[in-house]
Amino acid sequence: MIWVCLGQNAGPLPEFPVADEAGIRVLLAGSYRFRALGPRLIENLLDVAHLGIVHGGLLGDPERGEVEDYEVGMGVRGPEAREIRIWQPDPDGTGAGAHVSYHYEVLGPLTAGFVKLGSTEQGERRFGILAQVAPVDEQYCEMRLVMAMNYGHEIPDEELIGFQNRVTEQDRAIVESQRPELLPLDLQAELHLRSDRMAIAYRKWLREIGFTYGVA
Repeated sequence: MIWVCLGQNAGPLPEFPVADEAGIRVLLAGSYRFRALGPRLIENLLDVAHLGIVHGGLLGDPERGEVEDYEVGMGVRGPEAREIRIWQPDPDGTGAGAHVSYHYEVLGPLTAGFVKLGSTEQGERRFGILAQVAPVDEQYCEMRLVMAMNYGHEIPDEELIGFQNRVTEQDRAIVESQRPELLPLDLQAELHLRSDRMAIAYRKWLREIGFTYGVA
């Protein structure tokens, strides 16, 4: 992976420490091209409530879609939320349901990630994604994912990436149909629920840093 800055260097590269842990397997997924603008993709990634609806049967269950209350704070680079606990029927593409806990982190205006923790008889499972979105033009953007996991070493790369491709295509139907296409930074413009705390913090942060691409 090569990171390129076409303007003034704004600081160090995003960190994804789970990828450097012992026993971690790292995969690259994408690029995925969307007819949408970057902030909509990042907010979709941060939306834990959509997992039970958009990804029912994989990353959530509409009958068990309640999201426990959680707190959002400010991390080193942007908003972050820890220990968001939900149940998933197939949290990692292996076919086994489990309760998992999410730690979300915004690492830049168009960079975000999470680490998902789950427990099995074999020990703690750790699965992380670092998502980077790059604008293409006034209508399209591309997203690339770094995936990191400490299990499933016997599963072929193409099977795990295929699972992520399936999840991403489910997201596409939602992200590309959202209106307005520009992400409203005025919090009065759209209805928010308690489970939207991370998305609200992301919008507030974009406004505070003066970010203008893909926002209203």
